Order: sequence, then structure tokens, then C-alpha cells
Amino acid sequence: MKSFALMAAVMCAALLLASRANPHPVSAKNAQTTLAQPAPTFYKDVLPILQDHCQNCHRVGEVAPMPLETYEEARKWAHPIAHSVSTKMMPPWFADPHYGHFADDPSLTDQQIAAILAWVNAGSPAGDPHTAPPPKHWTQHWNIPQPDLAVKMPKPVQIPADGEIEYTYEIVPTHFAEDRWVQMSEFRPGSPAHVHHAVVYIRPPDSPWLRHAPVGEPFTAATLTDPEEKRQTHETTSDLLLVYAPGSSPDEWPDGMAKFVPAGSDLVFQMHYTTNGAAEQDQTEIGLVFAKTPPRQKVITLQLNNHALLIPPGADNFRVEVQGTLPNDATLLSLFPHMHLRGKRFEYDIVHDDGSVEVLLRVNYHFHWQLSYKLAEPRLLKAGTKLRAIAWYDNSRNNPHNPDPDKMVTWGDQTSDEMMVGFFDVAVPASMDKWKFFQRRGPSDEHK
Repeated sequence: MKSFALMAAVMCAALLLASRANPHPVSAKNAQTTLAQPAPTFYKDVLPILQDHCQNCHRVGEVAPMPLETYEEARKWAHPIAHSVSTKMMPPWFADPHYGHFADDPSLTDQQIAAILAWVNAGSPAGDPHTAPPPKHWTQHWNIPQPDLAVKMPKPVQIPADGEIEYTYEIVPTHFAEDRWVQMSEFRPGSPAHVHHAVVYIRPPDSPWLRHAPVGEPFTAATLTDPEEKRQTHETTSDLLLVYAPGSSPDEWPDGMAKFVPAGSDLVFQMHYTTNGAAEQDQTEIGLVFAKTPPRQKVITLQLNNHALLIPPGADNFRVEVQGTLPNDATLLSLFPHMHLRGKRFEYDIVHDDGSVEVLLRVNYHFHWQLSYKLAEPRLLKAGTKLRAIAWYDNSRNNPHNPDPDKMVTWGDQTSDEMMVGFFDVAVPASMDKWKFFQRRGPSDEHK
């Protein structure tokens, strides 16, 4: 799986979700009887699976609660591993397999699950170390190649033990003397247990956005004195460099595609923290890998959202929808749904002119595992394509995460409120910025 904010308590919550989403887990007994003897061994059969599907989180220094890099480590956790893979709780993946194909799908095959279960049932034998695959090379501290630049928030944010925290901002100058193209980026929260989500915006040097706000130190809307800038903390047309939520993966764009950061830009970190009973501080950083040559296409992040949601008390399957039409051609790359604690399911569709609906992605949503879904094959969408996002919410007492089933829920920043955001990444010509993308072409423009 990709990088995610993970605690042992979250694993229990994910187990509940997995059992609901996968009512027919792979049987350990069936796995044992269908596999040929001799029994699978760690070095020959299990270690390659752990390397390819687990160790990017389950290794020393990463966010998973235990490393699974050595035989001794894996043997100690053999039975929990068997339970997690048989219920398909691990690796986390919530896309309905009937819709779409995704390059970042970490799911195990039935054969891989059966091999792990048979290994555990056989007493977790080590086998011959000489049959092990070569050690996998991991970049220390990162799940992307060693960054060309790491950008850290200059000052840590002090997080109280209790209460709600207003969105916190920190503006970081890049001091770029020339335009830069970012092909890969990764978000590394300083305190993963407290970061509910975050967005890093690109503020070009000519942008008026938050121009009188402090630079290099944390601030919130409440600490600003200008009413206009207070409003600007929740409204911007700036491009997004990176979006993070627990479960989201680093951005790694194909050759020829990258995000654009103009010379002299600032990066604006927008941090949403939640409290958990323990005071902490956060000093988040991001790693950037620059494209080696100017790309042919620019990646921009767009979103479908519905701020007018109104979820009645007790509603267990409340539907919220939003539609939008692409003003220009674009290549769809990835999808990233975002909701809060009452989120239940999320879907992206193409609504064709004849009224038929093509489902691009449908997920069983879970607040602690907010994954991104990268299309296995990028999809060219012509100008005029109608995109639709649908979200379902469970505001009933049956939702174990629901903070208040008697509340009429509206849009809001805090997790006790709700959001409905369907982020999606598209590639457009490198010369086209977001403003140009939203300028619809008329018939007279077709041959320009």
C-alpha cells in the first residue's frame, strides 16, 4: 500500500470495514488443501509478496505499526497477517472491482492469499534464505526516489490535546529562480495521527491571494485582521501541488507530464489537524522530484464538490450529487474522493449524451483510508464530457464513526461536519494554465 497515517487503533476500524466489504473471505482450510506440497516458505514464497505489497508501509521508519522486512518480524505477526489478508483488509483497497482498472491497486491475488495462509498453517517455516529475492531498495524516509528538494514548514505547529483546531496555514517561499516542473511529490506529516488532511497550493508571484498574511509562520483565519484575507483562507483559484489524506499516495506522473511551479512562487500549506487527547507538534514536509526535461503536458487538479449538502438526522444512505462539464479536452489520470466521518460510498461517472452512465470508480469509503485511484490507462475526455460525482452518507446510529446521529449535518471544515469533494487529476497541454482550461472554445476557435 501507499503511504498512510496508521495507528494500531485504525487497524481495528479497518478490520470492521473489511469484514463488511468482503463477506466471503478466502478460507484458510481451502487454501491449505488446494496448494501442492511442500508447504510455502517465507524466503521463497512469502517475502516476495511482502516486498511488493506491504513493505512500503511495513518497514522501519514508516507509518505502519510494525515492520515486515525479516523472517523474525513476519513470523511474530503470522496469524494477524493471515487474518488481515484472508478478510482482504490488507493491503487496503476499496474500489469495486466491477468498475475500472487502476495502476495502484495493491490487492493480493487469490493465489497469493492462499500461499500466505498455507505458510501460516504449516507453522510459518523459514525455508532456504538462498531462495529469497534480492532485497528491495527503499529510499530512506521517502516512498518516491530521493527528492531533488525537500520543503519543510519553517515553524512547527503546536497541537493541543483536545478541542477543534481551525485550519492552519504556513506560507513557504520556494526562491525558485526559474520555472520548475514537478514530476513526483510526497507529503510527509510530522504528526500523522493529527493530520486529518492537507493541501499544498502553488501561489505564483503575481497572485494577490493572502498577500498580507505572515510568511514562514503558522496562522489561521482568526489571527488575520483583514476581513478580505479571512475570507481568502477558504477561497482560492490557485493550483494544487499536492493533496493529502490518510491513505493517499505520492504523486508520480508519467514521463512527459508534470505539475508546474512558476519562478518565484510560494507554497501554501493548508493543514487540517484533529486532536486525540495528546498534545503534539507538527512540522510537515514535502519531497519534490523535478522533471529532467520540460514535459509535453501539464497536470492540474480539479474537483467536483457540493457545498449545499444537508444530511438529515438518522439517514443511513443519504445521496448527494454534483455534475460538471469539461470545457476543453483533457486526459483523466486519477481520482481521489474525500468525505468525513459519515462518508459511506463515493462514485465517479461519465454521463453520456444519450443518458447512459459509465461508472469510472465506485468505492466503499472509509475515513481512515482515503486512497487515491490512478487509472491503469489514462482516459482522453473530450470537451463537453459530463462528469458526475455521487456520495452516500450514513448519519445513523449504525455508523460507529458517527459523532452525533441526531445532528442535521452541513458542509464544514471539522470532522463533525461533512464534505463532498471529488478531486481528479487531468493532463492538458503544457502551455495551458487553469484559467485557459476553463475558457470554453467556440466554433470559431476549432481551427486555431
